[in-house]
Amino acid sequence: MKSKIVASEETQQEAMKIAKATQKPGQTKEQTRLVAQGIEKGIALYKKQQKEKNRKADKAKKKVQKEKAAATKPAMEPVEQVRETKPQSPSKLPWILLVCSWTLFAAYVVAMK
Repeated sequence: MKSKIVASEETQQEAMKIAKATQKPGQTKEQTRLVAQGIEKGIALYKKQQKEKNRKADKAKKKVQKEKAAATKPAMEPVEQVRETKPQSPSKLPWILLVCSWTLFAAYVVAMK
């Protein structure tokens, strides 16, 4: 089964402009409309093909990125295992920053009174 190609309003207007620009003397409005429909279908088909082409290019790009990531991952595993063997000590920096910020806030409030 063939799916019906639906063109946007912009594409329809563009097709009609092209059809009117190429209109020959003695050509009826009906003939011009049919030419515009043909142009419209051509534009819609072209856009559809370009979307498919871009999709395939994106898939290929992602595949290459995954392959690169998979190739570099085995080299990284020993480093990660070394990190896991070290005990993690909690960082004191967040607590120091929290205390400093509250101290400065309290000083600001006292200074504003």
